[in-house]
Amino acid sequence: MKTLDLLELAGRNIRESRLRNTLTAMGIAVGVASLVSMLSLGIGLQRLASTNIQRSGLLDTLTVTSGGNQIGPRRASPPNPNAAEPPPLDEAARTALAQLPEAREVYPNLFFQTEAKFDAGKSHTAVASSAPDSAKTSDAFSAIQGKFFSSPTAAEALLDKSLATEFAADLSGTPTNPATPPAIADLAHQLVGKKLTLTYAERTTAPTGGFSVSPRDQTVEIVGILDRSGTGRGPGGSALYLPLKYVEGLHIVQGFSLAQGGTPTYNQLVFRLQNPSQQASAEAAIKKMGFNTFSLVDATSSLRQVFVVLDLFLGAFGSLALAVASIGIVNTLVMAILERRREIGIMKAVGASDMDVRKIFLAEAAVLGFAGGVLGITLGWAIGKIINFGANIYLQNQGQPPQQIWFVPLWLVGAALAFSVVASLLSGAYPAARAARLEPLDALRYE
Repeated sequence: MKTLDLLELAGRNIRESRLRNTLTAMGIAVGVASLVSMLSLGIGLQRLASTNIQRSGLLDTLTVTSGGNQIGPRRASPPNPNAAEPPPLDEAARTALAQLPEAREVYPNLFFQTEAKFDAGKSHTAVASSAPDSAKTSDAFSAIQGKFFSSPTAAEALLDKSLATEFAADLSGTPTNPATPPAIADLAHQLVGKKLTLTYAERTTAPTGGFSVSPRDQTVEIVGILDRSGTGRGPGGSALYLPLKYVEGLHIVQGFSLAQGGTPTYNQLVFRLQNPSQQASAEAAIKKMGFNTFSLVDATSSLRQVFVVLDLFLGAFGSLALAVASIGIVNTLVMAILERRREIGIMKAVGASDMDVRKIFLAEAAVLGFAGGVLGITLGWAIGKIINFGANIYLQNQGQPPQQIWFVPLWLVGAALAFSVVASLLSGAYPAARAARLEPLDALRYE
């Protein structure tokens, strides 16, 4: 039997029981829609996380710490009295790291807690972080209302949106409504050009050795507002950024350096690679020098594993509805056999083989799966749109920018359609085999 004749016959048989077959196709559609909507949500979240990581501009950087100051949890191990003391992460180490062939630049990651306020305003606790001059070309500092630092040593500051909102409320004397946060342009109009006083702890080396800690005040000018919130490590997630060379001149107290006596050391050094592909060789060279490394690539590899497990879970959960729909296909085709036994008998009596009968029922199952798959993909796409729309309404009410948390790639459309057809064919295998086994005489005698 020709393929076109087979599909035409299958379509005619489906049209004869429109209501039953439509309901069966709708069951398949619901199963495919649940599968597509679940997987598209997982894919969208993974895509959003990857995009944010790429925008951070940190894929070509390594964070270097002292061998005794490892980032992240460490496994407990018995002390080794013969182990060498890890080298300090000081200026000599910074110079040695900068001489590695993989290094584009090496600079300290300086951050400190400060009390920031206007002359007559309320004091806000925040974390001030340093930013090198090269950061102005990174995506992390691309969304600025105002401008970047005029020079590496300028007494200037960039505020993130959350801290800027707090200062704007101080100036206006009106508390900010979280449901309607001010626009970034309005914040820049109010704050850019204003002077800000920072109170911090300064480290001073004593003439007789050792060092002392004393409070200091510095006045900086706000030159820009970053269109992001919660980037700091301080209370409330507020943060401000200062030029790196300016921060180095403040001689701030770093927590790890307190344990090093009179030798100034760094908590962390940022090692920028010439090329992200050099990460493995750079890490090997840095560890050989006795330091620890951490990169965003290491974190993203763990994140990818989490998303793989999440996608498997969402796919399995979404497939349950399709499995239920498959039972409906079996029921529909078994009922069709009972109704068309005489037709099957006549077909066999005029020369149709068992394989021809089997193909007819498998073709009907494939048509039902294809129709249900197309409808299900459309329905799943619509569900994803609704979820994304509702999520963005919630984000905007919380003062956050809209995000694309749902995404349907073309490969998912093709995979869902193929999966629907294959599942329908598997479901139709038993009814097709049962129809092919009918004896012509028994089928003709059936009333």
